[in-house]
Amino acid sequence: MAAIHGKDTKPEMVVRRWLWGHGFRYRLNHPRLPGKPDIVMRKYRTCIFVNGCFWHGHGVGLTPTPSPKGEENKQIESSDCCKIPKTNREFWMNKIIRNKERDLKVQHELAYMGWHSITIWECELKPPKREDTLKSLAYTLNKIFLQDHSIRRYEIPEEEPMMAAEEIPDNYNK
Repeated sequence: MAAIHGKDTKPEMVVRRWLWGHGFRYRLNHPRLPGKPDIVMRKYRTCIFVNGCFWHGHGVGLTPTPSPKGEENKQIESSDCCKIPKTNREFWMNKIIRNKERDLKVQHELAYMGWHSITIWECELKPPKREDTLKSLAYTLNKIFLQDHSIRRYEIPEEEPMMAAEEIPDNYNK
């Protein structure tokens, strides 16, 4: 596990190159934001997390199982892109559960601070899905920008409501 790094991973580099090539500018691993997001886009007030499917438990199902002592244990069921190892299973289940809980906590903290969070999964960056995923990311970023920077019209409240149309009197223009 010492050879596994958290920065400049292959999926992250794919997203970064695509964003830069399409005119999106960003900062990397901002230390002042919770969770040190992989990509920070201040213009869009958006943090992008590029997560590995195994390490962050993509698509795994958490099923609580009651124990005889009345405590609740969480079990993980493998998914297509996240296979839980059969050896040392308890360690890996606890690690993935902790990672999922931490990811959720970080997203809540960012939302409280007014930041948007986008998570891109490693399996969504495989060649068959890559272009659709990245186009969807650009669409989402543009939608966030337009929502945050739209012009809000100020309407002056009227003292007495005005009539939209009045009936024309019979002797008008005769």
